[in-house]
Amino acid sequence: MKTGLLLAAAFAALLHAVPAAAETFRVEMRNRGERGSMVFEPDFLAIKPGDSIKFIATHKSHNAASIDGMVSEGYAGFKGKINEEIEVTFDQPGYYGIKCSPHFGMGMVMLVKVGAAELTEAIRKVEVPARARPRFDDIFARIDAGEGQ
Repeated sequence: MKTGLLLAAAFAALLHAVPAAAETFRVEMRNRGERGSMVFEPDFLAIKPGDSIKFIATHKSHNAASIDGMVSEGYAGFKGKINEEIEVTFDQPGYYGIKCSPHFGMGMVMLVKVGAAELTEAIRKVEVPARARPRFDDIFARIDAGEGQ
């Protein structure tokens, strides 16, 4: 009986000592999707620090790149090559705006929330092309309504 209790206690302690495995999420860069043309699907993800996103170009001429001013303070940013599948790990809590460089002007954007982060006015007010603004405003409205919390 004591051996069983000791094993159970040791196992429980081990569970708390081992960090949760990081996940990799898949985001497709598409010419057309649920929310229109030139989209990331999904266009919003809430992930944990240490998780990664694999950006997959389902059609030629797409890439994934961070948006200047829409990243966690101190984050250097990233820019994938056109037609390149790229995997990005997000270690710092915060919000990260992502664009397709060739289609940014067409509103091809997404937002990533990493960890317990506050959606600040500074992120909401970053200057983006006119067709990207309504897409970000829609994402912000969904976050305000509790999506991804």
